[in-house]
Amino acid sequence: MQLLNDDRLLPIEPASQALARALYDSICSLPIVSPHGHADPAWFATDAPFGDPATLFVTPDHYVFRMLYSQGVQLEKLGIQTRNGAAIETDPREIWRRFAAHYYLFRGTPTRLWIDHSLQEVFGVHEALTSDTADVIFDQIAHCLEQPEFRPRALFERFNIEVLSTTEGALDTLEHHASIRASGWQGRVITTYRPDAVIDPDHPEFLSNLRHLAQISDCDTAHWQGYLEAHRRRRQVFRDHGATATDHGHPTANTANLSNDEAAALFDLIAGGKHTPAQAELFRSQMLTEMAKMSCDDGMVMQLHAGSFRNHSQRIFEGFGSDKGFDIPRSTDYVNGLQPLLDVTGHDPRFKLILFTLDETAYARELAPLAGVYPALKLGPAWWFYDSPDGMRRFRELTTETAGFYNTVGFNDDTRAFCSIPARHDVARRVDSTFLASLVRTGRLRETEAFELAHDLTYGLAKKAYRL
Repeated sequence: MQLLNDDRLLPIEPASQALARALYDSICSLPIVSPHGHADPAWFATDAPFGDPATLFVTPDHYVFRMLYSQGVQLEKLGIQTRNGAAIETDPREIWRRFAAHYYLFRGTPTRLWIDHSLQEVFGVHEALTSDTADVIFDQIAHCLEQPEFRPRALFERFNIEVLSTTEGALDTLEHHASIRASGWQGRVITTYRPDAVIDPDHPEFLSNLRHLAQISDCDTAHWQGYLEAHRRRRQVFRDHGATATDHGHPTANTANLSNDEAAALFDLIAGGKHTPAQAELFRSQMLTEMAKMSCDDGMVMQLHAGSFRNHSQRIFEGFGSDKGFDIPRSTDYVNGLQPLLDVTGHDPRFKLILFTLDETAYARELAPLAGVYPALKLGPAWWFYDSPDGMRRFRELTTETAGFYNTVGFNDDTRAFCSIPARHDVARRVDSTFLASLVRTGRLRETEAFELAHDLTYGLAKKAYRL
């Protein structure tokens, strides 16, 4: 039995399918460039075996447990750690059985595609995951995980990953990245600078984070210029560990262009903990512009993931912490929000800003027109809730006519679930092949151009955009 249809996501009409298949066959074996994600660098630093199927597929993946929770499965029953030390399920087989019993919930979702791909292509599973097959499949995966060829570094090489970028906070020691480099292993795992915890005044530990930032940077972060210098020094440390990009997860796309005196006065309020919500938003807005200016100086590509209402459920956040599936999309104003930043850096040839959105309505109305004219802007691929076959197709349909292909940056898997990386890239390659085939069949693209584009969308654009 095959879990996967060989022609999945390709056109139904025979001539279009044949062309899409040829395009896909030309790119399916290209190396994976994974320029943004949340893989744990400790996997590759220690190269320790993955523990069990549940910790590989269930507990790290909010795509999985948010769906199960929506159907009444408590997070404690899936082994999700609580903040107060309350009892949770610790038997991985029980967690796996519970997951298998509810696997039908993922019918028609991209998660089903990713997991079936991982089960079949990585672990050789050819039976559908159900309550009846749960134990047999658990044992098969567990046996594989005991073998050296299923350790993290071996899988990295087997997946044909050329480069993988993780994401660390500004205060991270980067010890795992240092260990990877010192080990002599040739796999390229680099970091990305994510300074949200020392930029967002609404972060619950913001003030203590400022003090920590002062300690590790040897800068006076109680004052504006010292605070900015601390960022410069931390960015350099990240660059020394391979970083080529920064990442910013802000609630809005708002930016600001304050004078130095205005910014210093605002920082004094923020650092003193005496700010209003409006001043907190203004500070985040100003810091996006400050990060853009620093990117002009040090060459780091800037990413903005805006428009998520983080930790929408206070109950879940208090009980389990962040990244538990309760980050919800909301509308985002890019045209007005980005104008102050673009006035400062939008025409600077040294600067690149990659924009992501959870607001599909902004694709054709705002993002494609912006990226289609500002030299600094590029469009990140369909992200998160739209990281799906139809979401990817809509992204191409809504942005290509205005921004073209070459103002986009290829594909990002953006995952914490390691075995889903090749699955996600495979989905993107199939969707792009289908889209390109449709342009050829309707006379909007030459066939030779489609093959060139397929290679660029899969490989070339990401390497260029992220300066890899």
